[in-house]
Amino acid sequence: MSPQVIFVFLDGVGLGPAEDSNPFWLAPMPNLSQLLGGPLVDGRAVEQPGLLLKGIDACLGVEGRPQSATGQTALFTGVNAAQLLGYHLTAYPNGPLTELINEHNILKRATESGYRATFANAYTPTYFQLVKEGKRRHSATTLSVLAAGLPFRLIADLERGQAVYWDITHRFLNEYLKIPMPIIEPELAGQRLARLADDHDLVLYECFLPDLIGHRKNVQEALILLETLDRFLAGLLNEMGPTVNLVVSSDHGNLEDMNIGIHTTHPVPLLVVGPGAGAFREAQAITDVAGGIMAVLRGETHCA
Repeated sequence: MSPQVIFVFLDGVGLGPAEDSNPFWLAPMPNLSQLLGGPLVDGRAVEQPGLLLKGIDACLGVEGRPQSATGQTALFTGVNAAQLLGYHLTAYPNGPLTELINEHNILKRATESGYRATFANAYTPTYFQLVKEGKRRHSATTLSVLAAGLPFRLIADLERGQAVYWDITHRFLNEYLKIPMPIIEPELAGQRLARLADDHDLVLYECFLPDLIGHRKNVQEALILLETLDRFLAGLLNEMGPTVNLVVSSDHGNLEDMNIGIHTTHPVPLLVVGPGAGAFREAQAITDVAGGIMAVLRGETHCA
């Protein structure tokens, strides 16, 4: 059976020092700690059959703190977007980055190579109306879906258990958007994400809660989130089939330093669980993630 990849993009997660300012040092995260042999902090690296953890560079040789627009573009395309612009661009992709995403994003590359790709996140009924009215801009992930010509998952898909919301448990839908949706356990959200690999070769999922909470510098919120993420990843890993590979990475650091509330220059984690982990052995920067995913899909599990 051909390999599949579930790519979990966690916005704003870096590898910080083992200090009390770092929620990853404070939070138990028992499932992830058992997998990795300790907390997700700077200096922890694992390389063994079926498992790889390493820190990779998100600054990309450009002065300043890495930002979302250039970081996500680099992560999803494999092209050094910050170097292309000459600076780190915050928030949403501009014209040149949109062109780059339209041509090289991982969902499009996979689809054009004959693989079945999908974006797991569910969209609310008002999202596209807000974009039409100029009140919302497309993120790098949404632009990737559009460029690949893939359908969007909606609230109806979420109700059927065939999508995952960006906050994992649906709490934001209920409390802020007032869309009634049962709150679910993180493990169930992980299981639902894993099941999407039954019908797809590449599944992309985005959670930007780490970046939001990092900007707020709320340690208690961060600890609750990390418990949620730990349980989510446990549910995902327990449901994954033997040919499925989990790839987890980020666009820049933030959550790992509660003292500053802005992006950091720390390396970001690259965690790969599955038979294709060897494809990422030589990865050094976020620009190496997309190429590694394509190598896994092609069955090239011992490539750079």
